[in-house]
Parts: sequence; structure tokens; C-alpha cells
Amino acid sequence: MKRRRAAAAAPPKVGPAALAELSRTLPEATLAGLGKAVRLWAGVKRRGGRVVVATGSGPNLHEGVTCQIAELVRLGLVDGVLTSSAVVGHEMAGVLERVRRVEGRRLGLGPEVLPADGKLEAALLGSEELASLQAQTVIDLDLYRRMLAAPGREIIKVAGNLAYPTGLWVERAAQELASLARANGRPLEELAGWGCHPLTMLGACARREVPCLVTVPQLVGGGQVGLAVGDSISVAERSARVARLLASADLIIESGLALAQEIHDGPFELFTGHGIWSRHEGQFTYSLRDKAILRIDLDPALQRAWDLERRKGAVGRAIDRGLPKAAGLKLPFRMEMSGFARLPGSLPLIGDLGAVWPLLASRAAKALGVKLGFMCYKQGNPLGEAVRRFIVENVNPLDRSLVVQGLAEAR
Repeated sequence: MKRRRAAAAAPPKVGPAALAELSRTLPEATLAGLGKAVRLWAGVKRRGGRVVVATGSGPNLHEGVTCQIAELVRLGLVDGVLTSSAVVGHEMAGVLERVRRVEGRRLGLGPEVLPADGKLEAALLGSEELASLQAQTVIDLDLYRRMLAAPGREIIKVAGNLAYPTGLWVERAAQELASLARANGRPLEELAGWGCHPLTMLGACARREVPCLVTVPQLVGGGQVGLAVGDSISVAERSARVARLLASADLIIESGLALAQEIHDGPFELFTGHGIWSRHEGQFTYSLRDKAILRIDLDPALQRAWDLERRKGAVGRAIDRGLPKAAGLKLPFRMEMSGFARLPGSLPLIGDLGAVWPLLASRAAKALGVKLGFMCYKQGNPLGEAVRRFIVENVNPLDRSLVVQGLAEAR
């Protein structure tokens, strides 16, 4: 957790030289694809179209990508977000935090209750941050002091989760928000957004009044946060909201995303065939046939599957003949490769999220004549670590008073 500041510090500057360094780490096919992606993105926005981003968790948080997407939402370059319960929990807790990793056995805990590596994490809080948490939930100060007294490595990691007391606090906060969400007929993500920092996707979408939703396949995650998100509205309503958001998009950008096939297909999408009976029964349906879809992914097998479909129609032929795609195409085949490769408007961008996103975002912003106030950068180097420290020090956790204010204003 972070101290509330009267004026936010300026984020680290990611200049032309730093961007050029990232370009040198990417394959030629990706660099060529970036040029196409920027032209596509700029063309959509110039025509008054809509862009939706679908993200996973993991590197999207560690590399500052979720904060980058939040900045693009603020500027009007992104018009909605699909994400996971894990991301919701981490953004509620402030995205990233500094923790000390300590041996659980030093605290009297046995291996039967500890994670695989036997370690727990103590969130490194200042006195004001700790007092703020104590005002909201019960904290075992004796346990917390013993954790702080134990030796261990200090690292920056996703906020909440295993860390004490922030992880426990965010799961309790999510359960409280779920009750408020159900009582007001809204998804938990919307209420959380009112209280989250503007450099989170939840907070940015709430301020622009555009959707930020967890998809049904991504409900599992974030401990009790996932259950709270899932319980806030029904699965049917969530599926319909996700479908309508995808239907509204002219461009969909997928970022480090698992289970994309299930997000695409859903019960209302026609191009894959899964929505045909929903249409038959008179329900809302849409098609991905004419939509542009960019996918940022580290797996080169995605590029190979896409190339084979473009050159030979290999994926579609395997499906038509009822043949196993992995054996026929001679590559490790993930389910989402099938749907993605066959979409006429799909384009893979193979590379590290922390390298692709700064280049894509900066070039799209330049093409559209807007200036980014925040840029992410690949971790594991001084600039990337400076960006991560900026997030730790400046992106505050959820403020419940703003949630209450948002509810009052929405009535």
C-alpha cells in the first residue's frame, strides 16, 4: 500500500533510445506486424470506431502493461477491457507492492498449510498505510511484527495475493463489494473501479464510463476475489455483457491471454459456430468475422499456426476432416490457436509484452496525435525497474469511501 500524495510524481521517461533498444529485441515479423497494427488502430479511431483490450494477468501486471492500458483508456484510445479476477484483486490492492519473503516455519507453520516453496510474504507498509488497513479490517499485529522481524529477500511483486496483511484485506474487501454489487445490480468490477487509482484499468474505465469486465473463463483466480466477482452478477448476464462489448469493438487486442478461444466463442458468437442456437432461439448474437484481432503472445507456435492457415488453410482443413490439429500440423497446439488462426482479421505479434506494448502504444499515440502520460517498459533493466518502483510508490489501493461516493452518485 502507498501513502496518499497531494501531487503524483512524474513517471520515468521512456525515450526514443529506450524504444529503439526494445525494437532490437523483436523478430522482423513482429516489427512488420507492429507497423500494420498501428495503422489498423489509428484507422479505427479516426473513423470513430472502438478498441477493446483483453488481458491475462502475470506479465501484464509485472511489466506495467495494465497501467499502460489504463493510460490508453484515459486518452480514449481504448474503449473497454476484458480481464481476469486475479487482475481485479491486484488492481484493488495497488497493482504492485514491495514485500519480504520469509520462511513459514519460522512463524510456526507446517508444510501442510504452506505454498510449495514454504514461504509467506509480509507487505512492507508504512505507519499510515498500516493504520488505514486497521481501520478497515482486523489485523494480527503480533503475526505481522514477527513476519517483519524474520529475515528474507525483499522484492516487488503483484499486490495482495500471499502478502500479509494486504492479501487478506483485499479478499475481505472483495466480499464486501460483492454484497454492495448484488444489492445495486452491478458487477463488482464497476464498483471497484470507482475506488481504484486512475492508473488501473478498473479505475480508468470507471472514470470514462466504459466497461471493464472479467470474462467467465477468467473468473477462477485471485482467491476469494474470484468468488466475489463471480457472485456479483449471474454467469448469463456476465456472458451477455462480454458479448456486447466484443460486438461493439472494431479492433480487439489480446495481451498475454490464456483461454482466448473460450472468450471468443462464448454462447453468442456466430463465426465459430457456438452461437448458432442462441440465434435460433431469438437471443442476441454477434460475429467476429469482420473484426480485426491483434494477439500479443510469446509462443512462436501461434505464428506458425497462423502462417499455415494463411498459406494452406491447414487449420480449417484439419477441422473439416475431423483430424487432430497437433499431429497434422506438427506443432504444440493450444486451443485458442484454432479460432485465432481462422479469423480473417487476426494478426499475431510474437514477443515479450514488456517490449511490444511500449512500442505499440507509443506509435499508436503518435499516429493519433496524443501524448502518453505513462509508458511501461520491459522489466529486468534499470528503466523497467524504475517504472515498477513508480507503480509501487504511486498507484494506491482501493479507497472504499470513493466506492460509497460512486454508489450515491449513481442512484
